[in-house]
Amino acid sequence: MRSNPRVLAIVLAGGEGKRLMPLTAERAKPAVPFGGIYRLIDFSLSNLVNSGYLKIVVLTQYKSHSLDRHITKTWRMSNLLGNYVAPVPAQQRMGKNWYLGSADAVYQSLHTIEDEKPDIVIVLGADNIFRMDLSQMVESHIDSGFPMTVAGIRQPLELADQFGVIDADPDNPVKMRAFLEKPKDAVGLKESPNEVLASMGNYVFDTDALLDVIHEDAEDDDSSHDMGGSIVPMFVDEGRAGLYDFTYNDVPGATEKDRNYWRDVGTIDAFYDSNMDLISVSPVFNLYNDKWPLYTGYTGLPPAKFVYGHHERLGHALDSLVSPGVIVSGGEVIGSVLSPHVRVNSWSSVRSSILFDNVWIGRNATVSNAILDKNVRVEEGAQLGIDPDEDRARGFHVSEGGIVVVPKNAIVKK
Repeated sequence: MRSNPRVLAIVLAGGEGKRLMPLTAERAKPAVPFGGIYRLIDFSLSNLVNSGYLKIVVLTQYKSHSLDRHITKTWRMSNLLGNYVAPVPAQQRMGKNWYLGSADAVYQSLHTIEDEKPDIVIVLGADNIFRMDLSQMVESHIDSGFPMTVAGIRQPLELADQFGVIDADPDNPVKMRAFLEKPKDAVGLKESPNEVLASMGNYVFDTDALLDVIHEDAEDDDSSHDMGGSIVPMFVDEGRAGLYDFTYNDVPGATEKDRNYWRDVGTIDAFYDSNMDLISVSPVFNLYNDKWPLYTGYTGLPPAKFVYGHHERLGHALDSLVSPGVIVSGGEVIGSVLSPHVRVNSWSSVRSSILFDNVWIGRNATVSNAILDKNVRVEEGAQLGIDPDEDRARGFHVSEGGIVVVPKNAIVKK
């Protein structure tokens, strides 16, 4: 392989995200807002761009309108240099089926690879929160000589049944000896018995090897047609699967606290906790790393405003992220994430909550331990997140962790 290989990145963004309902009732999971001004997909795309990979296709399927619009409006590359971020919808190019799994999504989109003719293909998920220099993984992949490499991250042993677990060859730490899909009886690492090495869902392939295996998988009627469940085991069985340990990824500007941060936000509670990771004084995940910036599309918004300064109507926010366009007018915001155009009115209280775009909090309202989707209106004097049984009775979803979720455009009445 040449020293400066041609690289194409494929981002898998067709997921339905059932466990994030109702946030995914009207949008694909990668389009879910996060951290005030971002979408989940911005993290994978920012990692690729910061790593120097500027030819990217995004495979979409489920309720993709807001995702397609976000990509089209935000992720514009230089046509002069031939760079692009292109959303590619499911098109039934190989038959009458929509995507049957992540591997089938790649199979049905092989024309994007054939058009670009890359030496290497990177395949990423679109809905995890992390920073990663993917050029280091590509370099490790080339050095290993294996045609496929999987990124692994250390996770607690008790969570092994939620991931694909990697068993490294003790004689060759960059080779996968086995791959166990959500094992119930996983064994911890030799050097760290309370941890396992879990797949991050990030892959690097030699193009020829990927094409061969993708075609073989497509012809197998018994396959799940999934990258982790089907493609990776095929390489492992042939002794051709490489491993990249995320522990050794060195991102410029990373702090000791947020180094190697990675979160799968597959549930409401995981999504909520990941947002809360952003707002501490020394954040678990640091949004303010200007050496590895996170890109998104919000421009042209006015600054946030906090009005009324006397003690009875003190508009203020503490331990919170407040986006442009927010007005806190005589209310309080504590330990929360506020997206653009949120309005918090007098004598109201928002605590430990996540408010999406254009949420309106009426006077004397109380919101606690909640996620409010776009355009939600909380009426004057209403309470939310105080009594879970009452919230359920009003038709709102309450997670196992006690987080109440209000769907898009809903009205919370007194």
